Amino acid sequence: MIEFKLPSLGADMDQGKLLEWKVKPGDQVKRGDIVAVVDTSKAAVDVESWQEGTVHKLLAEPGETLPVGAVMAILLEAGETPEQAALAKTSRPTPPAAPQPAAIPAVTAVEQSVPGEARRRISPAARKHADELGIDINTIAGSGPQRAVTLEDVEHAAAAKVEKKDRSAEMRRAIAAAMASSKRGIPHYYLAETIPLEHATSWLMQENANRPVTERLLMAVLFLKAVALAAKKFPEMNGFYIDDKFQPAQAAHVGVAISVRAGGLIAPAIHSVEEKSLTQLMADLSDLVQRTRAGSLRSSEMSDPTITVTNLGDQGVESVLGVIYPPQVALVGFGKVTERPWAVGGVLKAVPVVTASLAADHRVSDGHRGGLFLAAIRELLQEPEKL
Repeated sequence: MIEFKLPSLGADMDQGKLLEWKVKPGDQVKRGDIVAVVDTSKAAVDVESWQEGTVHKLLAEPGETLPVGAVMAILLEAGETPEQAALAKTSRPTPPAAPQPAAIPAVTAVEQSVPGEARRRISPAARKHADELGIDINTIAGSGPQRAVTLEDVEHAAAAKVEKKDRSAEMRRAIAAAMASSKRGIPHYYLAETIPLEHATSWLMQENANRPVTERLLMAVLFLKAVALAAKKFPEMNGFYIDDKFQPAQAAHVGVAISVRAGGLIAPAIHSVEEKSLTQLMADLSDLVQRTRAGSLRSSEMSDPTITVTNLGDQGVESVLGVIYPPQVALVGFGKVTERPWAVGGVLKAVPVVTASLAADHRVSDGHRGGLFLAAIRELLQEPEKL
């Protein structure tokens, strides 16, 4: 008999709300199969199975809030019968009373304006109520005859607006709590390195000129690959600090900090970045960003990051000093690429550069090793064709 428990999907998660089961009793489950959808404070997440077996019982109901570690279902092992499982003593933790998080299956909802209000049917009561609530009637899809906007449509839109605000506030509280805990519990140290990107920029332009538009690379994928390769050389930057002990990771599952439209950040993982081509990384990054903002993440992407990268891109900030996501032990930040005077072969010229920063855990590494780690990232970015 196998107990399928609600996994932790991040250091800031202590409970989750079951939205949907993807399996039913009698179904065969393999490792990696999606068995449920769980709502966390940040997103609705597809929960994968880490075991193989046959679904025997579903112990949680959709809509139920469970603490991390609660038994959600019982699986039968290969060859095991229901009678044998009944003999096993099982216990299911009683969920503590907790406020119910808003259950929406997406991180954000994008409002679509509906043009042509004059040609639309809108009941006077609906228009009046929308004005009272401060809701633009043009953003409401009608469900009445000929798509007329009804009073009920306005009330649904008002509820969705409140729910979106509540979700954003809940996410911000969860992020604040996790980051405050990280700063209290992890002895951070910070380093920064300015990295010239003249060759990387020209190589990227030439490479993209020979690629279809849909396969062109961003500088961000070079950053991700360089961090992953450097992390393999300096394993003390890549892993987890758990139970007063560092556990190095076997692969570089790089968490990518992604801003969501409702506000806040989520940092799901791209797995085994050091082994992937730049083309595959670009595809993975695009897919991850799209699914993060659509609220369609997998549990392994939330629980597996071994090191995180935050890249501010063109957001107008040259450097970022991040906070480590526990139980990880390092975070690398990249500011925007900007031009600075730089000596090249004894000649001063304007060169594109980026400031790379490192936030690392002093319990696992020190400034000397951290400096060598950043230097390795710098050297890898000088030869982008080898990435």
